[in-house]
Amino acid sequence: MMHMLADTNVPTVGSAYSAEQMRNLYRQESEDGRKQVTRRGLWIAVFAYVAYSVTDLLFVPDVAAHTIVGRVIVGITSLCLLELLLRLKASADLMDVNAALAVLAGYVVWLLTAEKTIYAEAFTYYMAFGAIFMMSVNLFFSFRFRLAVASSATNLLIFISALYFFEPMLLLHKLILGAFCISCFIFTAYVNLELNRERYKVFLNAFEARLQQEAAEERGRALLHLSHTDSLTGLENRRAVDQRLRSHWQDWQTYQRGFAVLLVDVDFFKRYNDFYGHQEGDRCLIAVAQGLDQATAARGAAIGRYGGEEFIVIAPIDNPEQAIRLADGLCASVQAMALPHEYRRDGTSVVTVSVGVSYTRSQTKQLEKIVHEADRALYAAKANGRNCVMVFDPEDPQTGDESENIAAILRIALEQRLMSLVYQPICNVQTGALDGAEALMRMKMPDGTPVTPNTFIPVAERTGAIVELGRWAIRTVCEELLATNRVQVASVNVSPTELKMPGFAAYVAATLAEHGLIGTRLAFEITEGVELEVDTEVVRCISELKRLGVQIWLDDFGTGFAGLSWLRMIEFDTVKIDRSFLHDCAEERGRVMLRDIISLLRHRGLRILVEGVETEEHEDLMRAYRIDQIQGYHVGRPAPAARFAMVDRFRSAAAVGLSSA
Repeated sequence: MMHMLADTNVPTVGSAYSAEQMRNLYRQESEDGRKQVTRRGLWIAVFAYVAYSVTDLLFVPDVAAHTIVGRVIVGITSLCLLELLLRLKASADLMDVNAALAVLAGYVVWLLTAEKTIYAEAFTYYMAFGAIFMMSVNLFFSFRFRLAVASSATNLLIFISALYFFEPMLLLHKLILGAFCISCFIFTAYVNLELNRERYKVFLNAFEARLQQEAAEERGRALLHLSHTDSLTGLENRRAVDQRLRSHWQDWQTYQRGFAVLLVDVDFFKRYNDFYGHQEGDRCLIAVAQGLDQATAARGAAIGRYGGEEFIVIAPIDNPEQAIRLADGLCASVQAMALPHEYRRDGTSVVTVSVGVSYTRSQTKQLEKIVHEADRALYAAKANGRNCVMVFDPEDPQTGDESENIAAILRIALEQRLMSLVYQPICNVQTGALDGAEALMRMKMPDGTPVTPNTFIPVAERTGAIVELGRWAIRTVCEELLATNRVQVASVNVSPTELKMPGFAAYVAATLAEHGLIGTRLAFEITEGVELEVDTEVVRCISELKRLGVQIWLDDFGTGFAGLSWLRMIEFDTVKIDRSFLHDCAEERGRVMLRDIISLLRHRGLRILVEGVETEEHEDLMRAYRIDQIQGYHVGRPAPAARFAMVDRFRSAAAVGLSSA
């Protein structure tokens, strides 16, 4: 059962406050209020006291002049003392004492002057007005009980003394007036006591209500803080960030105060979690968040966690260079923390971040647009090797608006037949025979303008369109090359997104069965240079494809840091050495490097294919190095399926000529 605070002398919050502490607090908090009440009460009392001069003229006219002068002197003196105390910032208790003395002085001065009247009978009744002075102390001021009782008791003693020494009054009248004043004293003292108790109860109830209000407000602030705070890092969460973004956007719309949005992503964080564990991953995010928070606070920016391992920074800027310097500082600050990350396979052994930057421009018309632009810039930074900063540039096909046009066209590309495949021959070095072909994707705009793969493939991967395009490519290769037996083996590039998609291996199996093909005639190329996290889904998918008989090739070997790890974990059928190593063979150092790579792969028992064979000398060198297969413009340029048969006949004729020689 709940009790109101005023029901007891000690408040229900008494565990925190004792009774004495509460009374001290009551006196402190009522200090200013008591001063104002005393001031107002004394001004009213003086006005009434002087106004009662009219009764002096009526009842004791012979001494009225003296009584009126006395009233005025007492009134002016008491008010002057009151205002002086206020100016000196005296305590409320001292001001109350001054007011009580003023009331007593007023009564004594009037009594001493009025009793000299010759109108004894009138004065006999007039003396009863002394009770008013007593009641004013107890009822019309907010004196504390002790002061009120002391003052009114003194007033009573003065009145009793005056009765005793006033000879003209009969004893009976003295007894009646004495009894009347004593009754007034007892009554008003009791009323004053109850008023003081009630004031204290009101204070206690108000204090309890205030404590409850403060507690409720504190809980509200705590809940608001909790709802706007990321539980792991302590940074603002996405809800708070969205509100801050809207605030900055309003300033941009109203006052043209520019701001930048920076999206920060922890590089290879999934790999960090996989190798160090999720608890260490959480500690890593906390440490990175603290480092970023310090770096942004020094520049007047705000930071929040935008989801997963991604953070967002919002910074007021005057020019783009400020945003770029801030982004560079964020990258440098995280790298300087030197948090170990030894399993990322890109030559860096510490935790780093990639940053995508966008900022307000005259063309910026929507808040969502600037965040989207920062996201596109971040994607470009990750595609650019990570641990770097990319700024959104409308003219850059990687981050600009052109990529958005391409993304929109990709959604209708297959339906509008804007996609096609061309095939580049793969030939046996020793026999010259056509061993297979690699399928290469091509795209054109609705007006017929071609779009390079380097432009549309990253957009397709970012938007997820690569999944549908990849399945279309597999089906088309089966229909155009394998089902017509134009080649024995055809390879198709697959992206990490495709390998992680549930049911990918099942789709491949169904497509092969539909066209009556065995798995060994289809090869999937995994590019070393792209990010491909080694997780259970990828490994399981590759295992399922191998069980189907599908060949797995490693493409662009040597261009990244993942090749050796992939060779250790996955049984590849063919490794394609990147064209750059062949083209470096003009120098001895390049030839030594190529021979070392070939030796490594040969010891692994892998079939070797070299890309970029563009001259007869290149082909002769590959024959001298006993390479298995070659690919390049010297062997054959990419061509549609309809013209690929001519390439096939050309290489077959070359093979016959080579045999005759």
